This record gives sequence, C-alpha cells and structure tokens, in this order.
Amino acid sequence: MTDNLPPPRIIPREHHSISRQDIDREALKVMHRLRDAGHSAYLVGGGVRDLFLGKTPKDFDISTDARPGQLRKLFKNSRVIGKRFRLVQVFFHGGKIIEVSTLRCRSEFDIDGSDEVLASNNTYGTVAEDALRRDLTINALFYEIENFTIIDHVDGARDLENKIVRMVGEPARRIRRDPIRMMRAIRHAARIDFTIEEKTWAAIKENVASLKMCPESRIRDELLRDLKGGASAKWAALALDCEIFQTLLPFYPKNLAPETRGLLLAALAAADRLQAGGVMLSEAFLFSLLLLPWALQELVLLDDSAKTGKANFNKVTLEKIGRNLQHLNVTKAQKEELARLLINLPVFRQYADQDKWPAWLTRKSYFKDGLLFFRIYQEATGGAVVASDTVDLPSPPPVPPAPPRRQRTSKGSRNPAVVQNIKGGIFGLKKR
Repeated sequence: MTDNLPPPRIIPREHHSISRQDIDREALKVMHRLRDAGHSAYLVGGGVRDLFLGKTPKDFDISTDARPGQLRKLFKNSRVIGKRFRLVQVFFHGGKIIEVSTLRCRSEFDIDGSDEVLASNNTYGTVAEDALRRDLTINALFYEIENFTIIDHVDGARDLENKIVRMVGEPARRIRRDPIRMMRAIRHAARIDFTIEEKTWAAIKENVASLKMCPESRIRDELLRDLKGGASAKWAALALDCEIFQTLLPFYPKNLAPETRGLLLAALAAADRLQAGGVMLSEAFLFSLLLLPWALQELVLLDDSAKTGKANFNKVTLEKIGRNLQHLNVTKAQKEELARLLINLPVFRQYADQDKWPAWLTRKSYFKDGLLFFRIYQEATGGAVVASDTVDLPSPPPVPPAPPRRQRTSKGSRNPAVVQNIKGGIFGLKKR
C-alpha cells in the first residue's frame, strides 16, 4: 500500500533541535524497551511538534509496529483502551501515563475517492500510512529513537518552520470524512499562533455546517478543549471569522457587533491568563463566559426594571440557557451553576462600589465564583486586570487510580481487556 507514496524527508540529528534530554524520562524508557525487544519506536504527534518548536510537550505519545497484545506482554503495568483504535496505556509512579499506539493503515485514502464515512476498523500499517491518516501536517512527524532522526512524509517540518497549519491530504474531503478536523485546525492555529493555509481555511469556511453531523458528546469535548487550552480568545476570533463559533452557538448572529465581539474576546482572554496562572475554572464557568454577551443583550441582564418578579426571571433565564446549550450535552447541574453566575452578576455590580461586600452575600455558596465572574466582566469592559494571585487556588486534582486488574472467570480464563468495536461510522457520524 505504500508503493505509490513519495519517499519521506529524513531530518538527521544535526539538522533539528530535538534532544533526548527534553523527552520525558518514562517515554524514553518505553521507547528503549520497544527497541530492545526488536520493535520500532517513534515519538509522534504533538510531542514532536512542541519539541521542534522549543516548547515543553504536555503529552509524549508513542507509536510502534508492535500489536496491542505484544505491548501488554512487554509492559505488565499497562492496559488496553479504546474501541475504534486500541491504545495501550503504560502506567508509572505518580499517576503518569504514556500512551502507545500501533501504526495504523492508510485505508481512508484508498477507497475509490468517495466521501462515505468509514466503517470501524483496527487495521495496522506503516509509518507512511500512519502519517497520512493524521489530521494536520504539523502533527504527522515521527521522531525515531534508533538514529534520532525525524521522519516527515507530509512536509510537516516545513510547515512548522513557516508557521502554517495545513490539513493532511485534500482538505475538503478530509473534513467531510470527519468535520471535527475543522475544530482541531482552529485550535492548533490559536495555541501556537500559526496561520491556517489558504486551501484548508477555504475548506473550513465551506463546510462548517457539517459539524451538525457530529455526535453532541464529541462537539462538547472538543469545545471544552478549546476553552481549557489557554488560547480560547484567539480560538474564538478564528472561529468567529470562519463561522464555526456561530455553528456551535447558533443563538449568536453571524455578524457580531464590534462591541459584542470585543466583550467576548476580552472575557476569554482574561480566563486564558487566569488558567495559565494556575486558576482552575469549572466547565460551567467557562460556558458562562461564552454566554455573557448574549445574556447582557437578550436577557437585559443589568437592567433592574427587567427583573420584576425575580423568581420568574430566574426560571425564564434557566429555560433559555437550557435551550441554547441543549445540543452541547451540558448537564443540569452545570446549567444551574451557569445561570447563577449570570443572574447574580447585577448583584455584584450593585455592591461593587461599597467598602465591603454585604455579609449575607459573602455567605452564599456562589460568592467566590460569582465575584471572580464579576471581576472578569469588569476587566472585559475596561476595568482593572484580574491577577491570578488574587484568586484562591483550588487543591490539585487527585492522582489517577492504577489500572484495574482483570478478573478471572470461574473457569480460570481472563475477561477481555477491551470491548470490541461497536457498530457505526469510524468517527461516530451518521452514514449517509
């Protein structure tokens, strides 16, 4: 299947800046054990991209020609996860997890040029085939441990050097096969401040409506990654320009007024800075920032005359929020938290100029989050910048539990480590 593929660009150690000293210690252990067992071992994806750019990767993912069953035998402290594509998670002390995947085949590119959603598969392939399956060229580089070279089948290194986000393959077709790729392209451009390549950008603008085909859970998860990734303001600017934003949040008009756009981007920029400073914002809090400009205008939120009969106003507000976010799988508890933040914004505004907050307000369970939400609103409307060191930091998240042991059946055989593939398209889309 690789006969018609052009040879890769091999970048030797002396011509790239990636050093083993910058690679996670546990990731190196996994790669060395794979190599010593006679298997290939490659650092892949975002880890290679970030190291190439001189950044510290968040994750170190590894690909190999070893199959999941072979990996389980090689790494006793591991488990298999996934349905569509099985991954092996290798566990280390302190809750650290290194994910190892088997190189995948190029089947998506070999089906008579059709745009049909692929059936689920778990077939394996080569480095070239695996590279061509990836979404973006900058995430399709392979760093191999044997000779410390970078293997580049898609000109990803050149795009990194030129600060360009480009879809692997023909953009419109890749997007039609999995519309979520549009969100990933926007996210990466925002996070590393790259320009989206012209054909990729045009394909995104032409196909934004296809996001409606995607399962709600996938849309919600991708949106939260954008809001938590530290570049939500830049993401929102790009998403507004290509109308992904309005597709995800259709209660906003296609052409936002300059003041509405400015308020939204300023509020998200404040959240980005706070999260970078260690402040953990809840999902409901982040959603509330997305709805803030809408609430100010549509609910006349800061107009006291609109709140005759506050209980009824609160009920109507919660109902409207529920309708607006119904397609994003937002939980009832999150909607209620979100509504509290918006509804109580006028309360904080009312007492902001006093010497101290009323005692009854400080005793409210929502006071801390409500005050932070109000401070972000103030900053977004030209007030003082909210410093992260003025916000009480939450406790660190708990360490993930160790993988569960597989139980033996009464006959002594082991239960399967992974649930087999389920019916449906390869990306969870409805087949047309």
